Amino acid sequence: MSALHTFWRHVREPSLVRRGTLSTLLVFLLIWCALLGYLYVENRKYLAEAPGFQQFGDALLIALDETPDPQQARAVMAATERWTAIRRTQDKRLNGIVLYELRDSHGALVFASGGWPGAATTSSEASATARPDAYWRYERTSRHWRLQILNPRRTGGAFLRYNASFILPYLLVAFPFVLLAVWLTVRASLRPLQQLAQRIEERPSDDLSAVGVPARYRELKPLVQALDNLLLRLRGTVQRERAFVQDAAHEIRTPLAVINAQAHVLAQATDTTQRTQAEAELNLAIARTSHLAQQLLELAALDRAGTSQASRIDLAHWMRTLLGHAAQAALREGRELSLDAPDTLHGCIDLPAMESVVRNLVDNALRHGVPGSGIAVSLRTEDSQLFVEIRDDGPGIPEAQRARAFERFHRGGDARASGAGLGLSIVREATLRLGGGVEIVEGLRGRGVGFRVCVPWAAA
Repeated sequence: MSALHTFWRHVREPSLVRRGTLSTLLVFLLIWCALLGYLYVENRKYLAEAPGFQQFGDALLIALDETPDPQQARAVMAATERWTAIRRTQDKRLNGIVLYELRDSHGALVFASGGWPGAATTSSEASATARPDAYWRYERTSRHWRLQILNPRRTGGAFLRYNASFILPYLLVAFPFVLLAVWLTVRASLRPLQQLAQRIEERPSDDLSAVGVPARYRELKPLVQALDNLLLRLRGTVQRERAFVQDAAHEIRTPLAVINAQAHVLAQATDTTQRTQAEAELNLAIARTSHLAQQLLELAALDRAGTSQASRIDLAHWMRTLLGHAAQAALREGRELSLDAPDTLHGCIDLPAMESVVRNLVDNALRHGVPGSGIAVSLRTEDSQLFVEIRDDGPGIPEAQRARAFERFHRGGDARASGAGLGLSIVREATLRLGGGVEIVEGLRGRGVGFRVCVPWAAA
């Protein structure tokens, strides 16, 4: 049973050789049909004129004209009828019996085949009795005789049946030779592909270098190039992931060390002031670690996200709800958070990605701002594009550091910044997922910094 199962699985498995064989068989079938069609059309053209039938009748009439004696003419007609009957019986292509009628110049009947249609006594009545669609009709008059011949028509079905069986053996004889040539060609053509697969199979699992196989054949060059491009992208992805893990480990080591130190201080504290200070530092380190872990998870989710899933929503109402929580934090610091947006803005957009953009930009403005400063958020659409701008009048970003502002774990020179340098990186990844981009613009009242996000917008 195991051997039978293996054989059956091998038979069911798709195979290029089997596909080539079936394609060759299909080609032979099409050739067979094309030949039948060609022969059928040519035969119909030939039969439309029937030159052979007309020539036969003319030759018979000339021979009869040399024997004006009715007895001799009757004998010639009987012999001719017998000969054509035997000939048509021997030839499988022909069906039915040829019928003859011979009359003298006065219209008297000299000879008529036994199957001559009707019991007519005149030539016109005989012609009327014969079905015109069942026979080809010959009628000529010479010096002594009037000859009529009715030759049964060969139907298209009979013609196709005969020629189909006639052509098929030739195709069957040629099929194995053509199939062998196709099989050898397919096998030789697949050999370079099998060698390429073997080279890839023998590579170590951590080897992401280029394939390094010279593609001699034009058909293999796109495959080798695609593999090299894929490996190049994988190398870049692996390098980014390694750098990300190393940077994340480095960044998370600092707050963990603070937590460990403050927990030790809190355990060893002897007075209330020392304990209160250690507890505050411990809570601050825990909050920073939690924020860092949340940003790392968010950035990892954006890195591995596939196609964005758009949702229908009133973006203006959604923006007011999202900024409502940030407005409370701004008020506690004596800062003003404003929103300039239309009353309604219905459309389709990837909400998780847009939330990452707005939340991180607002959080970035809150973290780097100073008490008494302001944050202005604007929302507008123009030419199927959505523009979101977030500006503040805080310390801003120096021109020399703006080129690296979106790099991961880059915090610039702001010593008061408590973040990990991931907020703007998350914004960049989220806008890329939305199919747009983000750029740094001027801040409020000639100070601070602003960010303009532009993404495609599908209005509802």
